[in-house]
Amino acid sequence: MSDRELSDPITMRLPLDVLAEIEEIAGICDRSRSWVFVRALKSYLVAEGREIIELERARREVDAGLGHDLDDVVDEVDAIVKGAVA
Repeated sequence: MSDRELSDPITMRLPLDVLAEIEEIAGICDRSRSWVFVRALKSYLVAEGREIIELERARREVDAGLGHDLDDVVDEVDAIVKGAVA
């Protein structure tokens, strides 16, 4: 058994087709439905979930004045490119 700390049980309703796939995967892998749920959630958090968190952090930084004006950035890049070509 894992030494990881677990939450209290969570109750959720799923579309029957999603539950059927989860149960099929669990059966094929000889694992529990919880194991499949956790793997699916981790995969989501690494991809789309991480993107949502990063976008929200970026919005907060812009709201706090920590962003840069796009025109200024483009001007700076142009100056760097022109300097590298010269």
